[in-house]
Amino acid sequence: MSKHQRDVRLRRAYDPPSQDDGTRVLIDRLWPRGLRKDEAHVDDWPKEVTPSPELRRWFHGPDGDFGEFRERYLAELSAPGPAAALDALRQRADSGRLTLLTAAKDPAHSHAAVLAELLRR
Repeated sequence: MSKHQRDVRLRRAYDPPSQDDGTRVLIDRLWPRGLRKDEAHVDDWPKEVTPSPELRRWFHGPDGDFGEFRERYLAELSAPGPAAALDALRQRADSGRLTLLTAAKDPAHSHAAVLAELLRR
């Protein structure tokens, strides 16, 4: 791994914690249904980096397209609040492994994948 590539992993929030997760960050706006907080071992929950409720509803609706969702989400992340939260996550990733947690059924086609890609750069 090059020194410029951050060690950012992506896991489902429902998977049991692992010894090698590093810092565990929940990246969903809503707490995962049925997951007990004492069992989740979440170190941080920066809601500012999650897609807006409007974008999330659009994506999960009949017109939702992952490519367009990605572009809209990247635009949301460039706003001052989300950008500051994203910078804080980058700093955490610079000091060790960062595991992003999501309840998404298909993390590879969700905001989690977009966020992981941004943080690895």
